[in-house]
Amino acid sequence: MTFVPSSRLVLPSGQWRTLLDFLGERFPAVSRTEWLDRMARGTVRVDGEPVDSQGIYSPGATLTYRREVPDEPRIPFEETLVHVDDDLVIADKPHFLPVMPAGAHVEETLSVRLARRLGNPDLVALHRLDRDTAGLVVFSARPSSRDAYTALFRDRRIAKVYEAVAPPMPDRAFPFEYASRLERGEPFFRMREVEGVPNATTRVDVIERDGERWRYRLEPVSGRKHQLRVHMAALGAAIEGDPYYPCLTERVGFERPLRLLARELRFVDPLSGMERVFRSERRL
Repeated sequence: MTFVPSSRLVLPSGQWRTLLDFLGERFPAVSRTEWLDRMARGTVRVDGEPVDSQGIYSPGATLTYRREVPDEPRIPFEETLVHVDDDLVIADKPHFLPVMPAGAHVEETLSVRLARRLGNPDLVALHRLDRDTAGLVVFSARPSSRDAYTALFRDRRIAKVYEAVAPPMPDRAFPFEYASRLERGEPFFRMREVEGVPNATTRVDVIERDGERWRYRLEPVSGRKHQLRVHMAALGAAIEGDPYYPCLTERVGFERPLRLLARELRFVDPLSGMERVFRSERRL
């Protein structure tokens, strides 16, 4: 039984003769020998059928393959389980652990760890946290109720509360709201503020004032990528340990975590109608 989700790609138009030719050009970091090994093990499929080295390239067909990373390094921090039932799993993620397989991380991701731990290959994350951010992540445990819980996120019917450690903002009256327009920046994984109608709003309050390190309560009204990180940096109070904002800095191992925590989730359960509240027990 595999717990690593397959990647999917609709094959684009092109002049490749075989699928192997396409794979070699599309994924230059993976050698032809490695693709041949994956094909021999049946982990590369087109429209659900395994292919071999002579498989003809078919534009419009759906390619599925499992990502594999040789010698994947262990991330030395452990997730905890906050809640488990037949429909939902709530996990408390540590800093540095990705939620989903991407880049150099496949086995060392929250989704794969939990699927193995619970013996449930149907486990699917309903939202994501940045690798740098710690805290609560919601998973659907079975397909039959997945749509009902997915709708909570799509319709913004889940209240999220974050905590962050950042420099003081002594001239601000709290609480307040900050809004701006966010778009993709450079490099591709960063976001930036631009002129235009705001599409991201954050409520900011102070929990604790402690010298040059204040603890803040942050509530994203919208859900843009890196929203809290960009907004705090724009306010002159970049979150402690942020390697992306206000400027890109080099990561140094696991020594300087981003002091951002997804502390609390609140929602009305679409199946029971009961209010549910979950809180992280981690500390910044």
